[in-house]
Amino acid sequence: MALHKGVDDDRRLTVSPFIGTADPLGSMELAPPVHRLAQGPVPADSAYQLIHDELMLDGNAKLNLATFVTTSMEVQATRLMAECADKNMIDKDEYPQTAELERRCVAILADLWHAPDPAGAVGCSTTGSSEACMLAGMALKRRWMRRNPERYAAGARPNLVMGVNVQVCWEKFCNFWEVEARTAPMEGERFHLGAEQAPALCDEDTIGVVAILGSTFDGSYEPVAEICAALDDLQQRTGLDVPVHVDGASGAMVAPFIDPELVWDFRLPRVSSINTSGHKYGLVYPGVGWALWRDHLALPEELVFRVNYLGGEMPTFALNFSRPGAEVVAQYYTFLRLGHDGYRAVQQSCRDVARYLADAVEARGCFRLITRGDELPVFAFTTTGDVPFDVFDVSRRLRERGWQVPAYTFPENRTDLAVLRVVCRNGFSRDLAELLLADIDRLLPELRNQPGPLKEFGMPARTAFHH
Repeated sequence: MALHKGVDDDRRLTVSPFIGTADPLGSMELAPPVHRLAQGPVPADSAYQLIHDELMLDGNAKLNLATFVTTSMEVQATRLMAECADKNMIDKDEYPQTAELERRCVAILADLWHAPDPAGAVGCSTTGSSEACMLAGMALKRRWMRRNPERYAAGARPNLVMGVNVQVCWEKFCNFWEVEARTAPMEGERFHLGAEQAPALCDEDTIGVVAILGSTFDGSYEPVAEICAALDDLQQRTGLDVPVHVDGASGAMVAPFIDPELVWDFRLPRVSSINTSGHKYGLVYPGVGWALWRDHLALPEELVFRVNYLGGEMPTFALNFSRPGAEVVAQYYTFLRLGHDGYRAVQQSCRDVARYLADAVEARGCFRLITRGDELPVFAFTTTGDVPFDVFDVSRRLRERGWQVPAYTFPENRTDLAVLRVVCRNGFSRDLAELLLADIDRLLPELRNQPGPLKEFGMPARTAFHH
């Protein structure tokens, strides 16, 4: 989360005379401070209305094409989450059925991702895919330490191989757990890790390779099977046995349903662990992710804590302790509600919208597609070289109409390339896509009449890249 500083002022919230229910004058006299606690309480309705009015300044979630996170669920799921908001996920003795639903979700994912022995797979819920990645990275590091005790004791520094396109949580993991991040830069039209780059970066201190099933930069899948095959060849030539973790934050809940022929999961023996976001294409509101390991051997036992803090012994592997069970219940609701066919229909619909919208954007003639939405329902595009505007101008003008379409430059070796990215989630319909196209058409004549990109005239190129 972002770090914030305290504020030294005495600014107060303004209260309307009609915000109170019984005494308008009394409510009018309310002036609670903003940056410190008031001396006394505020009526519940007043507190609600004050906060509700401020939050109207937030963007419309339906029009946020930057985020991968689920922005709508059925009312029944929302009701279940409200009923479970007070349940502490860690207290499995007090809430045994919530724990059972978590266990069922792990079993469902183990089956979905073709664990060789679903009953032997090990997994847990997390607060999101970022925590799941941290746990998977910790397991990779500890396995390397167990295999190389002398080297580690002598000061060898473990490293993790990945593409420069990884989500920032992997950079955090390497920083927090003192692992060298070995990143393959982008080259030309290759925007992620490839089968040639992965083994070239590996050595005897490599704890693993991270393969991304759905890059946040452009929505493309990394070639997991090809990367594993290249690492198999590396082992035959050098004896180095490097495991693979698949970061399937988005793709692990897309590919099984609409790309069933794609082999990327536990069907590949080199894949030791997989993570996903329940709150992305898992179709649950923010706050849940999943981490699974192929078997008990892939998760070192010493990382698992067995506690009896709340009345009984239980194994736990997490960075957090107490957390609500509502999101886990919502994940099971979604699995139960949709089934395999339901998920396939939802994800296929998202991809159909993404491909339609990508083709329509390309047809405007002033944009060039980087990806087409045919893997994740996500596509990236840039402007052609003959127009007097850039992607930042487009993003800025669309924001005036309420659309949040991020514009950003690509990283190392391709910082010359700036793109717009559109994420098509459940709830972003063909009708909304048509409205977006209509707004693009409305803006293009004005953009074409600019003398040049506004950054050339002192306007900062506002970057809005959100994973």
